[in-house]
Amino acid sequence: MTSSIYNGTVIHKRFKPKKHFFKYRVFSLLIDLNDLRDLNKNISFFSYNTFNLISFYDKDHGARDGSSLVKWVKKNLRENNINSDNIRIKLLCYPRIFGYVFNPLSIFFVYDKKENLVSILYEVKNTFGEQHTYIFKTENNDLLQHSCAKKFHVSPFIEMNCNYFFKSLKPAEKILVVIDQYQLDKKILFASQDGNRVDFSSWELLKSYLKHPLMTFKVISAIHFEAFKLWAKGIRFIKKKFKIKNNITFEN
Repeated sequence: MTSSIYNGTVIHKRFKPKKHFFKYRVFSLLIDLNDLRDLNKNISFFSYNTFNLISFYDKDHGARDGSSLVKWVKKNLRENNINSDNIRIKLLCYPRIFGYVFNPLSIFFVYDKKENLVSILYEVKNTFGEQHTYIFKTENNDLLQHSCAKKFHVSPFIEMNCNYFFKSLKPAEKILVVIDQYQLDKKILFASQDGNRVDFSSWELLKSYLKHPLMTFKVISAIHFEAFKLWAKGIRFIKKKFKIKNNITFEN
């Protein structure tokens, strides 16, 4: 099995129109989608598509209907002229804890048969139950860098006329994901997630949970708490102008 656990932190720094900062400890799973049935069988406290202390459900990602995530990724790669033969797919995400999860950002890392990275999919969710996936073709570099226009309403305190600059380390002993958000060429937000790798074992999974108990509930609570603080600072609330369910865009 090539799946891993990463313990680390999430940081947000807002620069305009008011300064705001927060930092939280989290743990993430980097799941090789080919490992899921073995993980379900061999890892205590973990289940695949069934309830447990810690679990992973197909319906939390991709088409979000419980269908195969591997088939969903391959379909989107083919539609965007990326070779989908003999690929390996790893998904960086938060797990469900006691049946609950909210993933503001999940990342699919797609490798070819030689273990070279060929594509990366940034799957972004908001608290309205919506999702947008940005698909990039990528070179096999240790540092992955991409940019695109913002196409999805996430924070009710940030306008849509923004651009994202993504930077991600190729997962190894450490992970690092950085998103810089610009509006009219001025940086308004820095967000990052880092982590140190441990083996995906029953003991390491339990230790990660004990370090971050009820983490997924903390994530959604923190989102609303930080939003309240932004509102209290007088930052204008921006109403969502349209409703989507599950959009996908291929970015150059």
